[in-house]
Amino acid sequence: MSAKWYLGTGAQNDVVISTSIHIARNITQFPFPATLSLQDKLKVNAIVKDAASSVTDYRFNYYEMKMLSQSEVVSLAERHLVSPEFASSRDGRALLLTEDEAVSIMLNEEDHIRLQVMYAGFALDEAYRTADRIDTSLNTKLDFAFDDKLGFLSQDPASLGTGMKASVVLHLPGLVTTSQITRLITTVSKLGLSLRGSYGEGAAAKGDLFRLSNTITLGISEKAAIENLKSIALQIAAQERVAREEIFKAPVTEDRIYRAYGVLKYARLIDTAEFMELISLVRLGAVKGIINMECSEIEAMMIQMQPATISLSVDRPLDRIERDKLRAQLVRHNLK
Repeated sequence: MSAKWYLGTGAQNDVVISTSIHIARNITQFPFPATLSLQDKLKVNAIVKDAASSVTDYRFNYYEMKMLSQSEVVSLAERHLVSPEFASSRDGRALLLTEDEAVSIMLNEEDHIRLQVMYAGFALDEAYRTADRIDTSLNTKLDFAFDDKLGFLSQDPASLGTGMKASVVLHLPGLVTTSQITRLITTVSKLGLSLRGSYGEGAAAKGDLFRLSNTITLGISEKAAIENLKSIALQIAAQERVAREEIFKAPVTEDRIYRAYGVLKYARLIDTAEFMELISLVRLGAVKGIINMECSEIEAMMIQMQPATISLSVDRPLDRIERDKLRAQLVRHNLK
């Protein structure tokens, strides 16, 4: 079995956790999914599945969403492999997914095809090259809806043009602690970007994890969008490093890190919110060299300790207390 993409460590990993490229495409001969019959949705699934089987160097597993359990579907959303909206309605929807989960293709979400490529660390150029190669390969088999003025057509006007959205997930405990994050969210919105919680929304994002994404797809090239995102991401990363230096001047920061590690190491019940708050501090300590852990281990825990994903690890439904108990047990094991 292939190792999952998030077990790797990429560039700028002290701040940048992951990179993703999303590409929206629709097939000319079918209406958008919102008005598509169930029978035609199944035809779309079959056509795209067949086209994906010809993509060189990539083998996709195919999942019909209605055949998956509720926990399996929610876990896919927790791992950011499908959108919450995609998970909310399963009829006529399917997922193509590589073994390492680096490449996923949602079928019949808002558009016929939502291709996603995810890499560890700061890897916008690499992720885009992969996404572009898969997109080009699919386009040799499928006739994508395209207009000379509007570019690639989408059910969502916000995706018209390139149909591409790029994003990076940033760990920003320094900017959160120094109360700079709210101002930063407002600032980047004026630059054609959005900054929102990867888990949770706004300045209260769980685990201090934020997703920086481009919001403009019309009237801008894919290369320009990526270069703009790259520039702003590097600026935010630099600001975060300065903020970290500032908060480490106070002894309370190191104390909070050790306390967080101690609670995680010995607690018998940990809910998701508390876990994300504490593991964020442990990650900060690991980057600083205070805690002897690899960042990739911590990132894996952030994904594996989400509610539905943790239930899947025992292959049976768990109530809240059982889940919090199992999470604490698994965390203790990982911190040995």
